[in-house]
Amino acid sequence: MSSVIDMVKERMETQEPFYSLEFFPPRTEDGTINLYSRIDRFATQPYPPLFVDITWSAGGVHKPGSPNPTPGIVKQVQEYCCLTTNMHLTCNTSTKAEIREILVKAKANNIRNILALRGDPPENKQKLTNDFKYAVDLVKFIRQEFGDYFCITVAGYPYGHPDCTHDADNLKHLKEKVDAGANMIISQLFFQAEDFLRWVEDCRAIGIQCPIIPGILPIQSYSSLRNITKMSSIGVPESLLKDVDPIKDDDAAIKEYGVKVGTEMCQKLISAGTPGLHFYTLNQEVVTMRIIRNLESFKRVRTIRELPWKRPPGIKRSREEVRPIYWSNRTKSYVARTEDWDDYPNGRWGDSSSPAYGDLTDYHIFLHTNRDKPEERRKMWGSPVTVSDVTNVFISFLKGKVKELPWITSEISPETHQILEELVDINRRGFWTINSQPAVNGKPSSDPVVGWGPKGGLVYQKAYLEFFTSPDKIDDLVNVLKSYGDRFNFQLTNLKGDYLTNVENALAVTWGIFPGKQVVQPTIVDPVSFKVWKDESFCLWIQKWGSIYEDGESKELIKSIYNNYYLVNIVDNNFTEEPKIFEALRKVTKEEK
Repeated sequence: MSSVIDMVKERMETQEPFYSLEFFPPRTEDGTINLYSRIDRFATQPYPPLFVDITWSAGGVHKPGSPNPTPGIVKQVQEYCCLTTNMHLTCNTSTKAEIREILVKAKANNIRNILALRGDPPENKQKLTNDFKYAVDLVKFIRQEFGDYFCITVAGYPYGHPDCTHDADNLKHLKEKVDAGANMIISQLFFQAEDFLRWVEDCRAIGIQCPIIPGILPIQSYSSLRNITKMSSIGVPESLLKDVDPIKDDDAAIKEYGVKVGTEMCQKLISAGTPGLHFYTLNQEVVTMRIIRNLESFKRVRTIRELPWKRPPGIKRSREEVRPIYWSNRTKSYVARTEDWDDYPNGRWGDSSSPAYGDLTDYHIFLHTNRDKPEERRKMWGSPVTVSDVTNVFISFLKGKVKELPWITSEISPETHQILEELVDINRRGFWTINSQPAVNGKPSSDPVVGWGPKGGLVYQKAYLEFFTSPDKIDDLVNVLKSYGDRFNFQLTNLKGDYLTNVENALAVTWGIFPGKQVVQPTIVDPVSFKVWKDESFCLWIQKWGSIYEDGESKELIKSIYNNYYLVNIVDNNFTEEPKIFEALRKVTKEEK
C-alpha cells in the first residue's frame, strides 16, 4: 500500500512538483457514480494527481443510521481509479470506541492515509463528546492505537484558525499536532501566494519541519467564492473583489478569471520551491483541470507506468503482476470481476477457471461506468442502418470525432497513434478494432510512450490486434493466418461459443528486462479468460449500444451484429520486424493498401 508521506518525500527528493485533489461525498447515487468518472478523468491524464482526498461526510449528507459513505468511496477510488487516497476523519462528535471501529475497518479495506480533523461544531452541542476536543487528540489516539500504520495529515491555517485569536497560539497548536505524530500539513485556502509563503516561514521558525502543502481553491463561481470564504471566516482581498464584481453574473467569465489567477498563484508557489499543490475542487473539474494543464512544471513530469496497466494501491491487488490483455480498455470491469479472486500464487496471475472469477451478470454493467443518457450515446454513435454506418463510427473514434466506444471509455493512447493509419485502413475493410498494441523491440523503460517499470530496463511487446468482423470473412482469415506458418497466434469466437484457436497455453505479449530482476511478463493472452471476456464484449453491443434505440432499423442492425459477428484476436510473434497483421488482413479482403 502507498503512504502519502513516502510519495511526497520521493517527489521532494527528485524535485518533481506534484498536485493532489480534494472531493466530497455527493448526496445521491448518481452523483457518486459521476464523481468516480470525474476522478478517473484526472487519473488518466499524462500527469495524474499524486493522491486524492475524500472529505468526511457531515451529518445530513447521508441518511441517519446508514454507514458514513466516505470509507466506501475511498476504497472504490483506490481500487478502481488506482489512486492513493487520503480519508478525512473528524472526531469531535465521536467516542474513542467509534473512532477505533472506523480505523479498524479502514485498515481492513487497505486505507492507510488519514487527514485528521476536529470537525465543525455541530448544531446540536449535545452531540459533542469529551474524548476528542481537538484534532491533536485524534492524532495522539491514532498513534497510540495503530502505531505507524497510518500516514497522518493535518490541517494548517495561514490566516489563523477561527477559534484561535492569536497567531502565536495558532502556530503552537499546529506544532503540537506535528509533535503528536502528524506526517504532513495541508493548508486551508488563501488568496495570495505571499501569504502562504510567509506563513510557511513562520512554521519553520518554530521547528515544524514536515512537508507543508498549499491548499488552492480555484475560483469557479461568485456564489461558491462568497460561501466558502464566509464558512471559513477568510476575508476576500479587495483587489480580487474589485476584479470579480463586474463579472459576477457571468459564469463563463468567472471561470476564465479563476483559471488566470489560479495559474499565476500556482506558478509563484512552485517557483518559490513549494513541493506540490492541493486543489479544493468542490467536485468540479474544468477550472482545476485547466490550471493543471497550464503549469509547465507538471507537463515536464510524465509518469512512467509501473506496469503496462495501473495497479491499485491496496494490499491484495498490489501483488498482482499479470493480467490478460483483453481488459486493457476496461480495467475497472476486470478489477471488479476479480475483486474476490483467491488465486494470486506468488503474485502471479492465477487460474481463470477459479470459482471466485466473477460471473458476467455481476459486472457487465459496471458500477463506475459514467451513466450517460441514451440521447448522449445516440449523439455519439448516431442511428446506423447499414454495416457501413457502424464502420464509420469506429473510424470516427480513431480520428477523435467520437469520444468513446462501448469497449473503450478513454481516449486513444499515445502508442496507438504509432499505428493509427493502419487501424483506420483495416476498420474501413470491416475489421472493427477494440484493442491493439504495436510491436516494441527493446525500448528503454523510461520511454515516455511505451516505457514502464524500473529505470535502466528494456521493454518488449508483440504486436496485438483485437476486433469484431463478419462471419463471411472468417474462413479466408483463418487460411491467410495459417499461410504465415508460426508467425501468428489467434483466437476467434462468436456469441454461440463457436471457437477456434492455435493458442494452447497462456503466452506473454509484453515483457521487460530490468537490472537484478527476473523477466517480468505482465500482459498475457490466455484461452480460458478469452472465453470469459467474450461474454462481456458481446454483451456490450446490446447493453451499451443497442439499448439506446427504440424498435427499428438501428436496434435490429446492432442485434444482428451481436448474434452473428466474430470476436478475433491476433498476436504477431515476430516483434523484431514490422508487424504483418495489417498485411494479412488486407489479403483477406483481397485489396492492396
